[in-house]
Amino acid sequence: MAREPTPVSSTLMRVIAGKFRSRVLQAPKGLETRPTSDRLRETLFNILAPRIDGAKFADLYAGSGTVGIEALSRGADFCWFAEREPKATAAIRANVAMLKIQGGYAIEDRSVGKLLNAMVKNQRSADIVFLDPPYESADEYRATLDFLAQNHAVILAPDAIVIAEHSRKLPPNETHGELKRYRLLEQGDAALSFYAITTNSSS
Repeated sequence: MAREPTPVSSTLMRVIAGKFRSRVLQAPKGLETRPTSDRLRETLFNILAPRIDGAKFADLYAGSGTVGIEALSRGADFCWFAEREPKATAAIRANVAMLKIQGGYAIEDRSVGKLLNAMVKNQRSADIVFLDPPYESADEYRATLDFLAQNHAVILAPDAIVIAEHSRKLPPNETHGELKRYRLLEQGDAALSFYAITTNSSS
């Protein structure tokens, strides 16, 4: 989840569907994180529904982990969480403990780059990658999408998709190497860009 000056302590977040449906999730107090709205998260997972069961999911810039936890709730086999803000990583750990999730996840609390490099080194691939940097951080979007494109043969499973949440006014580039946007969905001030490797993408 990206960082933006929007209070989250007043936002009630729940798991929308799946085995943890309606469970309330913690979010760090203050102005440090911006959770993906329930409405946008529901839209996202309605689109991902045919892909989510058994998938390996990466939640990058994860904030309190609501997107990755939603994926696990709906049947994802594994989720990597990457988030370096200490209060946010504490919230991820509190949420998975509260839900009694015993395995099937990993938390990288140093940086997204550390997680992605470790996945390449250990030849771990994801079926779905979700990234939500701070909306204003164009460099984060570019660096992460470029890395995924450059290392797609290892880090992205066949037919994998990459989804970037962003401001509708500040979309990331349409193409990053062989990673190309094939769908743009706008909802309020936010938007989702869907990417796939051009050699095996499908909409």
